[in-house]
Amino acid sequence: MNEAAIRRAGAAAEATAAPAPRRALAAAGRAGLVLAQRALLLSVLLAVVFAAIELLPGDAATATSERGESAAGTAARRHLLGLDRPVWERFGDWMTALPTGDLGTSARGERVTGLLAAPFPNTLLLGATAFAVTLVTALALGCWGALRPGGAVDRILGLACGIALALPEFVVSVGLLLALSLWTGWLPPVTLTAPDGSPASWTMLVMPVLALAVPQAGWNARIVRGALADQADAPHVTAARLDGLSPRRVLLRHALPGAWPAIATGAATSTGMLLGGAVVVETLFNYPGLGTVLSGAVADRDTPVIAAVVACTGAVISLVLLGADLVRARTLGARP
Repeated sequence: MNEAAIRRAGAAAEATAAPAPRRALAAAGRAGLVLAQRALLLSVLLAVVFAAIELLPGDAATATSERGESAAGTAARRHLLGLDRPVWERFGDWMTALPTGDLGTSARGERVTGLLAAPFPNTLLLGATAFAVTLVTALALGCWGALRPGGAVDRILGLACGIALALPEFVVSVGLLLALSLWTGWLPPVTLTAPDGSPASWTMLVMPVLALAVPQAGWNARIVRGALADQADAPHVTAARLDGLSPRRVLLRHALPGAWPAIATGAATSTGMLLGGAVVVETLFNYPGLGTVLSGAVADRDTPVIAAVVACTGAVISLVLLGADLVRARTLGARP
């Protein structure tokens, strides 16, 4: 190779490599923009929470008043809680303190940060375990059905997944309580709390996790099956079949990677459903999570606690959605 050819090859290599840093910067900029948009959306949601609690009958001072308390005592506590100030002013103060980690004070005089210190990790444990069970089950069922498209297994799995996703969490919870606790005695019907505030045994997680995972596993299995069906006619998948590769290898090595964007988006969407369903499931199983705290806070009209729960769960959902966006962008960017 002469010197001119070497120079041309070097220039071509530089041209190919140069855009990489720019692509990284562009990806970081897009991620920052998405985070800013979701932070703004969360702020609007928190404003709606403050306004909605304000419209409910009564307030935190009357809801937490002692029996026989005088009107003067209730008015004094209302002033102490700042309820005599405009709602927009209280919302502004709460939002200003939020970036510092200060979630305010509850209507009963407890720091909200301390109030959520034990329940929030418990809910994260429940939600993360249910999310993992959901994803693994959905991938297994979706891939199993895709190995024999249109076959008996595929049709049965499609019917079963349709039934599962139509079942509300409380119906699944009642069924699990009957089958695994009352009739067989295999699992404890309620959750007992250890001294540190966590569930006393891992067996107490089984039914709450299943109650959350069953409907979402059915939904995500259908997404996996549909995404694999869309990939079945892709050129690289067709070429792999024509090369004589086994159906399992074609599915796992060629169809599944292209289906990841849709799978990741569906799984991320399920995060909100899992955390929302956790409120009902935690109440039914007496699980020491945010559901119990939230139900008590609504009864007390305790705006700082309700807003803190919404902020914590909203932050988790936003991060999971961002992860799904990154998986989708990486997968699409890796395609030739």
